[in-house]
Amino acid sequence: MVHVLSGRTLLHPTDPERSRVFYGEQLGLGVYREFGTGPERGTVYFLGGGFLELSGRSETPPSPAVRLWMQVADLTAAHEELVAKGVEIVRPPVKEPWGLIEMWIADPDGTPIVLVEVPADHPIRYRPGI
Repeated sequence: MVHVLSGRTLLHPTDPERSRVFYGEQLGLGVYREFGTGPERGTVYFLGGGFLELSGRSETPPSPAVRLWMQVADLTAAHEELVAKGVEIVRPPVKEPWGLIEMWIADPDGTPIVLVEVPADHPIRYRPGI
C-alpha cells in the first residue's frame, strides 16, 4: 500500500489572477504557500484535509469531468458570505435525498464546486467503534 503523506488538486486556470481572486478573496481559502513569480506564479491553498494548487496557465478551461467537493461547517453562513462577495450561486442550498445539504457554485473557468454541509444526525458522522 502506498503511504500518502499529503495530496492536492492541481488546476491550470485560463486566467491565473482571476482565479486567485476567486479562491483567495471570494472563497476565502487560506494560502499554504506561493512559488515562482509573475502572473503565472503558483499558489497553493489549504483545502480542509488537502490542498488546491493554481499554477501555470491553460488555453482551454478544464474538463467538465473535473469537480471540487468542499465540506463546510455551516452552509447557510457560507451562502450568505459568498452572495455578499458577489459569487454567482449556481444552485442554492438544498437538502438532498441522501441527507447532505449541498450548494453549487463554479470557479471563473466554470469548474463546478459543490459546497456540502453534513448535518449532525447524518450517517456519515457515525463511525461504529469510535
